[in-house]
Amino acid sequence: MLTSIIVHNNVVQRTMREASQVGKRTTVIFDQGDRQYLENLIREGKEPGIKPFIAKMVEVYRTMAIHDWKFPGEYYIGISRAAFFSQQNIQLMIDLVPEENRRDAARKIGAATAVSIQTSLNIDPRLAENWPKVLDRLRVFGYGDIMLRDSYVVVKNPFISNLAFLTGFLEGVLDTKLEPKITTSPLVFEISH
Repeated sequence: MLTSIIVHNNVVQRTMREASQVGKRTTVIFDQGDRQYLENLIREGKEPGIKPFIAKMVEVYRTMAIHDWKFPGEYYIGISRAAFFSQQNIQLMIDLVPEENRRDAARKIGAATAVSIQTSLNIDPRLAENWPKVLDRLRVFGYGDIMLRDSYVVVKNPFISNLAFLTGFLEGVLDTKLEPKITTSPLVFEISH
């Protein structure tokens, strides 16, 4: 009987050791209001379950550098202070820039964004091999679903709707020349070398 218990304990210990290598179990206790909110999200199909919801929140926390935020009201992503800004407000600001100056103005904004990405992620946005990471970072920032396809940059659901401004912005970030080829979403820009 004693041998059986020891063997049983060894099996349990081995199982616990293997489980700790995969991940740790954590208990999260939600207050009633938060629990109801989460259950409603799951019931409405907006979230698949509690574990995927928490995994998504950890990923958002990590990618948006929320650990650097001074909540509420002061948000940082790397060296750059960020604010939640509506698409309508950015369009109003773009409208104030004369049409003939929009692409150049946006290039300057893109170049400043490139500096922020370079210092925050320690990658050089000017190097073509880094462009997938840079474009993914722009996606995280909310600029749209931006991806590299061979010698083209494809933009779905762009935050910046003005074509000249978006073109200049991307040129400034990537430090390259882009030629718009398809001007309805998804937008396609050819990379000129």
